[in-house]
Amino acid sequence: MTDLMLNDGRAMPRLGLGVYQVPEGQTAGIVRKGIDIGFRLVDTAAFYRNELGVGDGTKGTGAWITTKLAPGRHDAGEVAKALDESLALLGRDSVDLYLIHWPVPREGKFVEAWRALIDAREAGKATSIGVCNFLPEHLDAIIEATGVTPAVNQIELHPAFQQRDVQAYDRDHGIVTQSWSPLGQGGGLKDERLVAIAQAHGRSAAQVVIAWHLAKGLAVIPKASSDEHLTDNFAALDVVLSDEDLAAIDAMDDAGGRLGPDPREL
Repeated sequence: MTDLMLNDGRAMPRLGLGVYQVPEGQTAGIVRKGIDIGFRLVDTAAFYRNELGVGDGTKGTGAWITTKLAPGRHDAGEVAKALDESLALLGRDSVDLYLIHWPVPREGKFVEAWRALIDAREAGKATSIGVCNFLPEHLDAIIEATGVTPAVNQIELHPAFQQRDVQAYDRDHGIVTQSWSPLGQGGGLKDERLVAIAQAHGRSAAQVVIAWHLAKGLAVIPKASSDEHLTDNFAALDVVLSDEDLAAIDAMDDAGGRLGPDPREL
């Protein structure tokens, strides 16, 4: 199955193409190549400053586009402006999925921002809405305040940092967990456990890790900037791991394995 059902009734591709840190001038070409290979979802953000390239690369393709509200724009009026700016760059009247990029709890405005995303969905400018980097306490706050549960929670998730508590919360509330930095920035791909599994399957370690995400019911958005890596990542859809393989990767979890910011500290 190449799609996951969201709690709003829509089907979202499980495997997508991430473009974080892809330069604007290269984005359109990489995105178009990815779509030619078979990717049907492209994940960008206002913060990445490459939405224009994503728009150019996906033009006329029908690809699913996810973008995100930048931190610092959580006021209701700013949310509307930010989304309009993103849509203009993307060359679209609406986006498939709009996410709050970070909760930024010290500002205390993420509930207000969530209300604005609900308004954007009702206005037809975002077909599905969700969040990134929200922990259970942040999710509780927005759900209790609005009665609306996010369709997606995109979080840092890779073998060395699995955030099982957030995964469990999302699962219990019908939220799809989507993994960012799913390969751990490549840092763990030489781990002997991954290398052994990859060799047993005649696959790359990156394919094994992506296949692990998919087997766990996660959505996943690996970044790639070369034709070789794009092709390699997409072929992970054909990798079938055994229960023993999955258990070995599960055992790589490390409470100190976080690579990005802690959402509580922003």
